[in-house]
Amino acid sequence: MKKLALIICLLTLNSQAQKFENLAKTPPLGWNSWNTFGTDINEELVKGIADKFVELGLKDAGYEYIVLDDGWMTKQRDKNGNLVPDPEKFPSGMKALADYIHSKGLKFGLYNCAGATTCAGYPGSRGHEYQDARAYASWDVDYLKYDWCDSGKINAESAYITMRDALKSAGRPVVFSICEWGDNEPWKWAKDIGHLWRVTGDIINCWDCEVGHGSWSSSGIWKIINMRKDIRKAAGPGGWNDYDMMEVGNGMTDAEDRSHFAMWSMLASPLIMGNDLRSAPKETIKTLSNKEVIAVNQDELGIQGFRFTNENNMEIWLKPLSNDAWAMTFINMSDQPVDFNFDWNKHNIGDDVNNLYVDMKKTRFKIRDLFNHKDLGTTAKNLKTTIQAHDVVMVRLEKI
Repeated sequence: MKKLALIICLLTLNSQAQKFENLAKTPPLGWNSWNTFGTDINEELVKGIADKFVELGLKDAGYEYIVLDDGWMTKQRDKNGNLVPDPEKFPSGMKALADYIHSKGLKFGLYNCAGATTCAGYPGSRGHEYQDARAYASWDVDYLKYDWCDSGKINAESAYITMRDALKSAGRPVVFSICEWGDNEPWKWAKDIGHLWRVTGDIINCWDCEVGHGSWSSSGIWKIINMRKDIRKAAGPGGWNDYDMMEVGNGMTDAEDRSHFAMWSMLASPLIMGNDLRSAPKETIKTLSNKEVIAVNQDELGIQGFRFTNENNMEIWLKPLSNDAWAMTFINMSDQPVDFNFDWNKHNIGDDVNNLYVDMKKTRFKIRDLFNHKDLGTTAKNLKTTIQAHDVVMVRLEKI
């Protein structure tokens, strides 16, 4: 009997030492409340966002997670140490809200923190990990964003392992989003723990700026993109480098929004919207619901793209795709339109990390413009176009 008990114990420990598999095989697509609403959230807002997922075609485009960020709970746990949804913001409770979201064919996510308190000063999960995980399971939560504020001197990897094991013990499959801002290089250890891991601090809605907030700062799109080096090999099916929630629709130009969306797709980053979908203009929805661009992000190979060239204010990025295809983006970094002429014969393309190479003189591709939804001929002729300031031409190359 003792031997049997030991075997059961070991099997239990082993099952807890694994994240939920077969989740996030491609980068998660969804929406998070923080970028626009901060802690000013409530159930009517969330229901309205869920309705817009369906109405605007975003669900059909692949978006599925609706994630409540910080501020959904009361400032104190109850007498039994349980988290309490704020009764003024969420009078129907989390289970009813999850039921509504699920009724739309979508999935429900919540936020908490590895520290004693969240970044906005609400109860964190430190010391309550298993209790909180059971609560999430009882509410039918599908996704947990887990932050890193008020974490003191605790070890990041151990803290996230504890919550991973708690989620596994609770029994309901949950996508685990590790949000420790890249401070402890999660791309080196997080793949067995979570399904995505933040690689930078917080994003802000500007092209290439940094905005200070005292002891920390937020970074614009290109500051975020350029912040980390040599991490692309960590990304792949079931585990993703997370470049933070998107700022598409939050005040940049339409051109900058397109470039932002193209780059998050090239980087195989989760595509988590952060704007108010209830009042989003048509051009913003057109960008966010572009199925041809989303297909690049969702490609089954799961290879993160990389910078190919950077010359004369023109950045070119490459991303290998399945079936010997490639995605390629041409981004005008300047403040003026650029007349662009690209000779395919002078630029053999390849990916050293994945040992993929193409001799462009011997191999021809069909060219598909992903934002204008039109074919541009083949690589037998130069690609000639005018790219507006901070705008992008994004193409898919299909082998002939």
